Amino acid sequence: MTEEQSVLPISLVAHTVFCERRAWIEAVGEQVDSAQMEAGGAAHERVDRPADNLRESRSVDVVHDQMGLVGKCDVVKGEADHVVLIEYKATPVRRVPEVTRANVMQLMLQQMCLEASGVTVDEKRVYFTNHRRSVVVETVDADRGEALEWVRRTRNVIDSPTAPLPLVDDPRCRSCSHVGVCLPDERRVMQAEVRRIAVSNPGGDILHLTTPGSRASIRSGRIVVHKAREETHSVPLERVVGLVIHGNVDVSSALIREVPWRGYTIVWCSGTGRVVGHARSAKSPNAVARVRQHVLSESGHLDLARELIACKVANQATQLRRNARVAVHSEVAEMRKIARRVSTAHSVPEILGLEGEAAAIYFGRLQQCLASNVDSGFAGGWSGRTGRHAGDPVNAALNYAYSLLLADCIRALHACGLDPHAGFVHSPVRNKPALALDLMEQFRPVVADSAVLTAINTGKLTTADFNTEVSGLPRLTPTGRRAVTSEYQRRIAQQFTHPRFGYKVTWQRAFEVQARMILGVLDGTDDTYVGIRTR
Repeated sequence: MTEEQSVLPISLVAHTVFCERRAWIEAVGEQVDSAQMEAGGAAHERVDRPADNLRESRSVDVVHDQMGLVGKCDVVKGEADHVVLIEYKATPVRRVPEVTRANVMQLMLQQMCLEASGVTVDEKRVYFTNHRRSVVVETVDADRGEALEWVRRTRNVIDSPTAPLPLVDDPRCRSCSHVGVCLPDERRVMQAEVRRIAVSNPGGDILHLTTPGSRASIRSGRIVVHKAREETHSVPLERVVGLVIHGNVDVSSALIREVPWRGYTIVWCSGTGRVVGHARSAKSPNAVARVRQHVLSESGHLDLARELIACKVANQATQLRRNARVAVHSEVAEMRKIARRVSTAHSVPEILGLEGEAAAIYFGRLQQCLASNVDSGFAGGWSGRTGRHAGDPVNAALNYAYSLLLADCIRALHACGLDPHAGFVHSPVRNKPALALDLMEQFRPVVADSAVLTAINTGKLTTADFNTEVSGLPRLTPTGRRAVTSEYQRRIAQQFTHPRFGYKVTWQRAFEVQARMILGVLDGTDDTYVGIRTR
């Protein structure tokens, strides 16, 4: 081992044999939860407890000073100088007791470490815990040379500042516990022939707590909600992948603790929907990329800023074209032209100016997207977008829907290990979640605006769902909040074809896909960011 070499775990070399990208992910600390990382973790439960008797030693530490290797043998059986080496493995996906090339290299390196300490290995085996079957592993002299070559390649992988390219349509991805971090289909280089790839959707729902005065807690593996000592709702904890708390809702400390323990995010909002705080697990991946995010946030990333806002303007034009009751051809054409100008803008202030021009056209015609038979209080009160301190029902509903979208974008960025506060278009002054606001721009028209307009046009949301008695301004009642939240949840569960990857994906899944594309630009594995443009 030279002075420049670092100590290299044998297990990391085995991961390199399986997939060099996985080895790089583990080396730079982008791990997922330990239960997900070790698909066969339960297989080692017995042998991970060091123990010795006259014929068997478990969890034996081994080293090879010359090669700079360290490792741990699951079981070593036999006399002091002649032993049988046994590695415990599980078969969680294919359920086939098949010895892989990574297993062979791992055993070969363990043997070389034992031999360096004067121990002769007479036999090597892999014991498959699911089948309770031991398979003998035969090796030849050429395997030693191959093992040394994999040690060299592993050092090259972990010393590289960027991750190796992801595998393309490779069956190994199906058995890799890091596929949710690597996302090979999202990161793959686009080819001329686009193939269909199935992508997993989130395995649960976001729980929105909207009833003032209620309290949520955990009981018997379920989240239960009480109001005035009466149970109003109960959902299995396993179905919940995020928590959004609106207004005066109490949450037990056990529930607050449990959600981050599971790797999910809690977002607190005011009664009007403004995001006031969020909490996440302290286990955060992609620390190096997060540092680069802050550097680029300070210095600027014009390409990202252009694409994020150009997509928003293009989607606003599509929303008008699809839903306006009158002809808006000239307005749509002008907005398309503005989107193209954004794509060639020379500075962020110029981008923001063009965004303002597009917003004036879009919100100036948004009233035409309301059905002719809706409550007159919606169309009559609309005078354009006012943002905070909304003075009419439509603006109040939009504000609330935008808060739901912001909460989802914060959760998506947390899932990637990015900081929601270091953005490229919005300023982080007053501690605003600038990157979350950047990410949500492309989704505002097609998710939040669409949900509000649908809720109004279908009669799910009426002017009776607003209260003006407290502040003089229209504020959503609990019934109104539930109506907007319900329509928003229905909208993000809808599927569309991702414009870059070509597979079906829900809008909820798309939030994280786009967040990971931003991550790809930051860590160097993607050259450009491609936003979502609807047609």
